Amino acid sequence: MKKPIYSIVVPFYACKNVAKELNKRIDSVFKGLKLDYELILVDDKSDDETWEVLQEVCAENSKVKAIELSRNFGQHYAITCGLSYSTGEWVIVMDCDLQDVPEEIPKLIQKAKEGFQIVFASRHERKDSFFKRLGSKMFYRTLGYLTDTKQDHTIANFGLYHYKAIEAVLSMKDQIRYFPTMIQWVGFNKTSIQVNHSEREEGKSSYSLKKLIALAFNNIIAFSDKPLRITIKCGVTISFLSFIMGIYYLILYIKGDIFQLGFTSLILSIWFLSGIIILTLGVLGIYLGKVFDKVKERPSFLVNRTENI
Repeated sequence: MKKPIYSIVVPFYACKNVAKELNKRIDSVFKGLKLDYELILVDDKSDDETWEVLQEVCAENSKVKAIELSRNFGQHYAITCGLSYSTGEWVIVMDCDLQDVPEEIPKLIQKAKEGFQIVFASRHERKDSFFKRLGSKMFYRTLGYLTDTKQDHTIANFGLYHYKAIEAVLSMKDQIRYFPTMIQWVGFNKTSIQVNHSEREEGKSSYSLKKLIALAFNNIIAFSDKPLRITIKCGVTISFLSFIMGIYYLILYIKGDIFQLGFTSLILSIWFLSGIIILTLGVLGIYLGKVFDKVKERPSFLVNRTENI
């Protein structure tokens, strides 16, 4: 079988009604470009009939490959699975809800011809709710600050990536998978172009506020040790202030200006310093827990069944 030039990886979760439309539009795009491709659809163990629909799509189009995970691992673990099955020289990653517009793919391909190995799709006008856009900005600013990297909230998974960059991402043994940060980390010659962004075709985002906070927290822990360095700075600052206050009260004592020890200041100091100590131990414990998860070396995903593979 001839090796496809392009692999399109799409993670699926509870988006059964858009699978056939996605296949139709991607097939139309690549027929127009006269390029060979494979479409890899990864079902992240949806709680509806998504897998049955993906099987129907595979029956209609031999270029489509479907993979069902053994349980719900999460979007970025599903992406990792799809990347591991891709065989193309170039890989396109996009979401399943058709907010990433398939008709924008030719722009990415054209830009890559200028010599770039990674072309990110920058969403010019995001068709999301105000609170989702605000949450996204806050997430990327916080992530950028704590990881000492430049983050762009207009860029997510959608983009065109050379197989060398994909191989580099797959070689990363991180237990916590987050594709945008990982593909940024590997380097290579990269750029971004503005693309159109559409309204969500079906349902609502599976990322609740709780899941977004957990995602942000896990990424900060996985890609940065800055929280540890911040706790060290806090400890040094508190120690310095305590030393200054100690000298101040010693001078007052020598001058005879202190007649009665302050019970309130003593209790407040104990509570404050105890809180700092517990916070520091908590941060250390979290990092230790992530190390524990890593040494177990569990797989990032497990495949239940496949179609057309």
